[in-house]
Amino acid sequence: MAFLQVQFFSAALNVASTVNVILPEINQGIGLTAAEEDQPPKVLYLLHGYSDDHSIWMRRTSVERYAAAHNLAVIMPAVNHSFYCNEVHGEKYWDYVSEELPKTMHRFFRLSDRPEDTYVAGLSMGGYGAMRLALTYPERFAAAGSFSGAVDITDIFYLNHRDAEVKRVFGKRKSLKGTEVDTRYLMKENAKAPHKPRLYVSCGTSDFLYQQHLAFIPALQKHGWPVTAYEKPGAIHEWGFWDEQIKAFIDFMYEEQ
Repeated sequence: MAFLQVQFFSAALNVASTVNVILPEINQGIGLTAAEEDQPPKVLYLLHGYSDDHSIWMRRTSVERYAAAHNLAVIMPAVNHSFYCNEVHGEKYWDYVSEELPKTMHRFFRLSDRPEDTYVAGLSMGGYGAMRLALTYPERFAAAGSFSGAVDITDIFYLNHRDAEVKRVFGKRKSLKGTEVDTRYLMKENAKAPHKPRLYVSCGTSDFLYQQHLAFIPALQKHGWPVTAYEKPGAIHEWGFWDEQIKAFIDFMYEEQ
């Protein structure tokens, strides 16, 4: 696999942006399959959590090895503490990740542009970002994954120790229910979409976000979203679980090929 660090000027953010990219190679070395030269690779947009950046998936997991087994391209952007939203008092990270980033990556690299070859996943804050993308634009993705996801953003105001950052992103409002950032609103609003991606949602039973996870699954099912849920007994909010889960999700992506 080829590993690239891409710096480009983002018009959405009005600043230079960095993205990590893994791309299949024709000759990948011992123990790895060769890419099909005439086929642009499938692509996974892989999103980081609240405390991390674009480098973390490569540093804490074996995602490159998992992607190599399937000749999969992986795009890993950085969005700081934005919750993948357009900040009220800051930058337009939703515009960046939902519109500018995929257009830029397709302009720079030879990637499949077919919805059936496009995926998104993330952990914690990135799990929310992945679910929001899939529920907002279901026609764009074949599957989406959330690992230990902060899937109910309407509950964000409990983060009292992050009050300044929450206000920067969401303003002083007391509720986000029924808005474009509310996953419950989105799953209901787009319940009749002609195409829905397969969703994979996982969490450890000892994770502080486990109750959000438990409530999220029946809400998706109620509105007809195809969801596979996984709970690991005793697992907490940590990288051993997320390394397992990115491998599990990549395998899940290819189950119905």
